[in-house]
Amino acid sequence: MIRTAIGIGALALSLGTAVPPAGAAPDAQTAATAACALGLGSLDVNINGVNSRVLTSAGAGAVVSTPNVYNTPYNVGQPTSFTAVPAGNGRTTRSGKVVWGAGYLMQSTYTVGRDGKVVGTPVFQRIGNGWGGRFLIQSQYKASAGSKPTRTMLYQQDQYGLFGRWTDVGNGLRNTGYVTGMSSMKSFTLIAATPTYDMFLANNRAGGLYTVKIPVTVPLKPIITPVRTSSWQIFEQLVSAPCGQNGSLLLGIDKDTNTGYLYAVGHAAGAKTVIKSLGKVPTTFPDWVYFPFTPAYNPLNGG
Repeated sequence: MIRTAIGIGALALSLGTAVPPAGAAPDAQTAATAACALGLGSLDVNINGVNSRVLTSAGAGAVVSTPNVYNTPYNVGQPTSFTAVPAGNGRTTRSGKVVWGAGYLMQSTYTVGRDGKVVGTPVFQRIGNGWGGRFLIQSQYKASAGSKPTRTMLYQQDQYGLFGRWTDVGNGLRNTGYVTGMSSMKSFTLIAATPTYDMFLANNRAGGLYTVKIPVTVPLKPIITPVRTSSWQIFEQLVSAPCGQNGSLLLGIDKDTNTGYLYAVGHAAGAKTVIKSLGKVPTTFPDWVYFPFTPAYNPLNGG
């Protein structure tokens, strides 16, 4: 069995331009081009699998269902982003992390055909125990498409707002810090990964939108900067993708109404950050947890 969420199919993404807060006026056609795309995935409890679709400023692509990925007695949730890379003959291999049951962190890899159905047998590798909380985000920095990752980090916030970071040290994950004081934050999405820091967009219950910049140094010391002060509290989840040379395509999901809104967000610059509304997405978002599909090289330059 799986916890709910929506999804996207076999894809290769190219992304490009900028995004705004919940109250901004729609400007879908001028704020972003069709080259800006968000591959959106989710877990589907009804099929023990994954759904997928692509969102652009022009609208929402058709849902591609991939049943029977997680034929397990455990609940499955808290997915990181999943890479989706060509595997030949129209196939695509997807790889990312999920949490099983009472805290088992698993590396999940499976291949789909043109129709989105699983080809072969999904592979799951257990990484460790004690994982859970409200979300799980992986940051991986690569200097270029042909290079190997020089660092990989996982971030998680527990039910009480304790925010933690784990660093891949080659033979496992090592905790490199916890911080308190962010319990009011509702959702985080990664918009930048550089050699020296990661940066998130986060919204809180009071309606604010913030950047959270986290240097890779130890101890963990987030730098929180206001971007907007109102209207962002309606979103239970934020999901983003690179857009243009230094921006992000941002999806805000309102679980009270199962609706989603797209924004083009310029390079992070505090309150001066350019945010343009691309309008309401013409589809519903009934699932509980959403995650991005990305290409193998996914330069996050939004902050």
